Amino acid sequence: MELKTYLKINPADSVVVCLQPKKKGDIIEIDGQQIIVNQDTPAGHKVLIKDVKEGEDIIKYGYPIGHARQDLKAGDWVNENNLKTNLSGTLEYTYQPVNEGLSIKNENRTFKGYIRKNGDVGVRNEIWIVPTVGCVNGIAEQLSHRLMMETKGEGVDAIWTWHHNYGCSQLSDDHENTRKVLRDICLHPNAGGVLVLSLGCENNQPEDFMAMLGDYDKDRIKLLVTQRVEGDEVEAGMEILRELYNIAKQDKREDVPVSKLRVGLKCGGSDGFSGITANPLVGEFSDWLVAQGGTSVLTEVPEMFGAETILMNRCKTPELFDQTVSMINNFKNYFLSHGEPVGENPSPGNKAGGISTLEDKALGCTQKCGKAPVSGVMEYGDRLEHDGLNLLSAPGNDLVASTALASCGCHIVLFTTGRGTPFGTFIPTMKIATNPTLAKNKPHWVDFSAGQLVEGRTMQELVPEFIDKVLAVASGEKARNEENGYREISIFKNGVTL
Repeated sequence: MELKTYLKINPADSVVVCLQPKKKGDIIEIDGQQIIVNQDTPAGHKVLIKDVKEGEDIIKYGYPIGHARQDLKAGDWVNENNLKTNLSGTLEYTYQPVNEGLSIKNENRTFKGYIRKNGDVGVRNEIWIVPTVGCVNGIAEQLSHRLMMETKGEGVDAIWTWHHNYGCSQLSDDHENTRKVLRDICLHPNAGGVLVLSLGCENNQPEDFMAMLGDYDKDRIKLLVTQRVEGDEVEAGMEILRELYNIAKQDKREDVPVSKLRVGLKCGGSDGFSGITANPLVGEFSDWLVAQGGTSVLTEVPEMFGAETILMNRCKTPELFDQTVSMINNFKNYFLSHGEPVGENPSPGNKAGGISTLEDKALGCTQKCGKAPVSGVMEYGDRLEHDGLNLLSAPGNDLVASTALASCGCHIVLFTTGRGTPFGTFIPTMKIATNPTLAKNKPHWVDFSAGQLVEGRTMQELVPEFIDKVLAVASGEKARNEENGYREISIFKNGVTL
C-alpha cells in the first residue's frame, strides 16, 4: 500500500498537512487539481491548496485557524509568519446543542485495582508524604528516603514525597488553591497511606487543613506537626510511616469494572501530527471509556480558545453550557487582566512542529475528548462528581494542568506529544507519541506510538491495542515516567507572595 504524503483533514479545508517533508516543486494532487509546492515545507506543516486574499480565513479541521497576513497563493507554506490568529477578547455565545451519541457497545472489561474503604478505587498503592508547607520539604524527602532504604519499597508500588513551595505567604485564591490541591492529593485513592507533614506556624494551619479532608480514613492518613515534636521529628515521622506501610502492604489488587476508571486528557509539545494521530486516538479511547460508564477529563482551557463552541454545544444542559462559557471567558479575562493577548499560546516547539496559531492548536487539542457529551464542568481544585466527559479549569502548562487532572481524581493522565517530554505528575502520566520519529528516538519516554497511523496502521486496528495498554497500566504496569522516577507536582499561582 502506498503511504500518503499529505492529508486534507476536512473537505472544507483550504490547506493540506504534509505527512512527509515536501520540496519546492513537488506536486500535490488534491480535489482533481495539481498544486505545485512553492517552498520547502517540513512534515507536520500546512500547504495552501487555494489562493487567499489578505484578511481571508484559512480553514483546517473544517474551521478557521486564523487569517492570511497577506495575499497567498496555492502551494504556499502556511505558518506563523503569514497566518494570524482571529482571537481577541471575551465573546457572547449561544447554546446550540449537538449530541452525536456514542454507538459503542459496553464490553464489560475490568482492570486490577485497589478497592478503598470508602468504595473508591486506586490504580496504585503508594505511601505518600504531603507537606502542608514548603518549609518541611527537606524533612519530607529525608523521611521518604529512609522508609525506602528500610523497606526496599517491597509490598507497595512506590514511596514518594510531593514537595512544593507553598502553604504560607499566600493570600485568597492562591492560598485556597494550595489547600485544595493538597487536600485532593491526601484523599486520592492511589495512596495506600499518607503522612501529612506540617511545620506548625504556616498559614496552612494543620488542624484547619485536616478538617478540609472531611470524613477521611484515619488509619490511612496521619498528621505530624514537626514544631510540636520534642526531639527528633524524623524518628517521629518514621514511627508513623512504619505504621502506614504495614497497613498498605496488606492491600491486594482485585478485578474492578472499567466504569470505575478515570483518565485525564492532556497534550504538550504538540506538532502538526497531534490533531491527526495521537489526539484522535485518545479521543477514541475517551469515547470508549465513557461508553463503558467511565470518566474522562479535558483541561488546559487556553488551548480550547478557538474550538470552545464545539465543547459548549456538546453540553448536556443549558446550565453546563453557562458554566463552560464562564470557564472560557474567565480564563480570557485572566490573560487580559495581566495585559496579555488571549491568542499568543503556541510555543516555539509547537510552531516548529507545524502549529501556527492558538486556533490551530485548539482544534487539534480538543479532539482528545472525542465526541461524547459534556456531563460536568469543574473549577480548579474541584473533585469529580460526574461520570462521563468533564471539563476542568486549569492553564495549559503541562505540569500544572496534569497535577490538576490528578487532583480532581483521575487515576492516569493520557499525555499526547509530538516534540517529546519526560515528566510525570503524582499519578501515571502516559506519553502518546504523535509521530514515529519521536517514538523511535525516545522509547524511554514514550508509552505508545500513535505515529503508526501515518505508517499504514488504521485507527480501527490501533484503538483496541491502545485500550489494552491503558488497562495494563491501570492494572499495575509502570508508565515510562514511573520507570524513570520522574514525578512531581505544580500548583497554580496567580496572586502576590507576602
